[in-house]
This record gives sequence, structure tokens and C-alpha cells, in this order.
Amino acid sequence: MSLSIIIPAKNESGAIGSVVATALELYPTAEVIVVNDGSTDDTATLASEAGAKVVSHPESLGNGAAIKSGARVATGEVLAFMDGDGQHSATELAPLIQKLDEGFDMAIGARDSGSHASFGRLFANGLYNGIASMMSGRKILDLTSGFRVAQADKFKQFLYLLPNGFSYPTTITMAFLRSGYAVTFEPISAAKRVGKSHIRPIRDGVRFLIIIFKIATLYSPLKIFLPASGLFFATGLGYYAYTYATTARFTNMSMLLFSAAVIVFLIGLISEQITSLTYSRS
Repeated sequence: MSLSIIIPAKNESGAIGSVVATALELYPTAEVIVVNDGSTDDTATLASEAGAKVVSHPESLGNGAAIKSGARVATGEVLAFMDGDGQHSATELAPLIQKLDEGFDMAIGARDSGSHASFGRLFANGLYNGIASMMSGRKILDLTSGFRVAQADKFKQFLYLLPNGFSYPTTITMAFLRSGYAVTFEPISAAKRVGKSHIRPIRDGVRFLIIIFKIATLYSPLKIFLPASGLFFATGLGYYAYTYATTARFTNMSMLLFSAAVIVFLIGLISEQITSLTYSRS
């Protein structure tokens, strides 16, 4: 099958030339697309000189927006995604592509523990994987890895769902699983990036919480809302038992907790219906 390799890049002049050259050396017939996301350096020029097809954003729109731009112009039946900062190498694409030949719809490069930039990111990724595994009932080895290959027709079904920021891997992985597509993981080693990272700790903290909620809403919201509703109900019931035993009355606090349990449950039910409608669109 024809292959398109999509590489989002923002100010990656230090590595983009070698990343593209390696990809074309290993896959000379592949379509290599570098999406220049508003770079202020020579990223676009170096990528073009190395042999890539360059798509440029006039300003930085985000990593996810770059992925979507690349996927829209790609003509290959298989889409491969990798970073332009030197962390990913095309030498590790072959096992992932092989998995698609075996019938999988997406194959994801699962990084080993030594491939994360810091302990904080390793911990966060482990938490993401655990929550995603609980929600999906599948063993998720690396939810946020940007190194992956997928069947183009299936990937493009979900372009409207993908955010413009860095959480696109989470969204597309959960979308594939929710839709019943076969997803597998292959171990990879990611190198240290070339140049300065675009990730910031404070901003990442907010993104951390958003991704956790997005995992739930993308797969099965009721799995989050139902336990929360049960907790409110159990607390209200326990408090009512206490006040009845001590003062023989039903308090406003018990009523508030029971009401919260019903409201949270109904919100979860509506969210579940919205999620089902969202995926039926694809």
C-alpha cells in the first residue's frame, strides 16, 4: 500500500533535514509531508531541500492542527506520523507498518520508560494509560505517543474530532477503540529531542486535567459519571442514617446529596448519548 509520512514541525531546523532524509532513504517511494506550523526559522526550507512536500501555516495553529493539515493533503493509503525534532526515527516504522499488513487499523509506538523527558512526564503518561485502560477494557501501553501508523480512510473519519493542540494522540486512540477498530502497540525507543521543547510545565498541568476528562468523554462518559453519582447517593444515604439515628429527622444536606446524585447520573446519561451520536456520524 502507498505510504504518506506526516511530520509536524515548528522551529525544528536543527533536526528536520535529517529526519526527512532518513525517511526518504528508507522509503524512497513514500510521500513525505512536513507541516510547517508557523516556524520562524529555516524549517520549511530545510525540509524542502531534503525532499519533503511542505505545507505551511501562516501562524502557529498547534500540533493537532498540523496533523490535520498533513492528513488532508496526504494521498497514501497508510498514514505514518512522527515528530520533526529528532525523537522519532523512520527506522522504527517497519514493525508498525507490518502490523497493518496483519490486519490492524492502527499501530502505535509505545515508548520505554527511558524515552520520557522527565519523571513527571513518565508519571503523567502512566496515569493516562491507566485511566484509558480502565475506560476501554484494553491494555493501553502509550496513549500519548505521536509515533504511529494508521489506515488513511479510517484516520480521516475522525479529523473533525481532533483538537488543534498536543492531545491529538489521545483523541485519535480513544476514537479508534470506541469505534471498534483494531489497535496495537509496538515497543520503540525515543531519542532526546534536538532543540528546545515547546511544552511548558504550568500549561501542561492544565492540559493534564483536560486529557483525563477527554479520555472519559471520548470513550464512555457513564463510566465516570455513574460512580460519581453512586458516591453522592451513598454519602447522602449514610448522612440520612446518621441524622435519623441521632435527631430522628431528614436534613437538607441529605436532600442536596440525593439531588446531586440524580443530576450527575442524568448528565452522564446525556453525555453517553452525545458520545454515541458523535461516533455514529463517522
